Amino acid sequence: MKEREEISRYRQAAMFLPVRLRKLAETLPKEDQAVAEEFRLRTGWPMTVLLPGGETCPWPSEPSVEPEELETLCDLGAEFSRYAAAETLREGFLPVRGGFRIGFCGSAVMKGGVCTNLADLSSADLRIAREKRGVAEELAQQLLSDGVPDSTLLLSPPGGGKTTLLRDLIRCISQRGLRVGLADERGEVAVCYRGRPQMDVGPCTDVLDGCPKAVAIPMLLRTMNPQIVAADEITAEEDIRAMTMAAGCGVKLLATVHAADAAELMQKPLYARLLETKVFRRAVCIRRTEEGRSYELEELP
Repeated sequence: MKEREEISRYRQAAMFLPVRLRKLAETLPKEDQAVAEEFRLRTGWPMTVLLPGGETCPWPSEPSVEPEELETLCDLGAEFSRYAAAETLREGFLPVRGGFRIGFCGSAVMKGGVCTNLADLSSADLRIAREKRGVAEELAQQLLSDGVPDSTLLLSPPGGGKTTLLRDLIRCISQRGLRVGLADERGEVAVCYRGRPQMDVGPCTDVLDGCPKAVAIPMLLRTMNPQIVAADEITAEEDIRAMTMAAGCGVKLLATVHAADAAELMQKPLYARLLETKVFRRAVCIRRTEEGRSYELEELP
């Protein structure tokens, strides 16, 4: 049953590909369809697929991706209304129906130092979004042993599963009746489509997507009275300031960071300053093992 669901998600994502590439995608062995993470399209090269073992080209003898196919992919993702999708497209991505996400590269159209559009698309990344419901259940029980959890960082290198864990942790916390305000800057956690989350983030979660975290966090505090504020990927000084302000208002925090563990955090100036604020008390280190991923909870210095 689980494998069938994973294959179904793969095929739903493939429906956004141009017809030629969609037919190629259907020929991928089912065992690979069940675990595929992304379709990669680059002008002048055959389409590739990202599998757990790395990016591979199952169709090396097929014609290369053409610029027109990237344009078609964009039109399909935007449902032939690029104007309606302009806000996210100028950021380089499209959230699409079903909870999927397409990232684009091309020639940036700049105005006043700001990217206003992408022209001459050169590559695309169609992410095959999959929920992993239940992966955070045991962790949620640990964090919620005393009611509202302490502020916690989720740590792993890129591609380690931070966003997946954050999403399910939010769902678990929200299902227990705690109000969560989600600052979903890049639309990757709840994956809202026309105002409706495509991923299950729970019944007590309020989502503000497409808004920089430094702006979204104060907005959530003013408007939604959250008990917990969650955000994916702390990457800037202003993110830390916003979270420090939220903590000063008595709100608990959940956030993800690119780092293997607390020791690596301390080696990076931005994150060392984050630890100096004492806002976050715990960290969850995500480890890859032969059996899958494991989650190790540790206290922060």
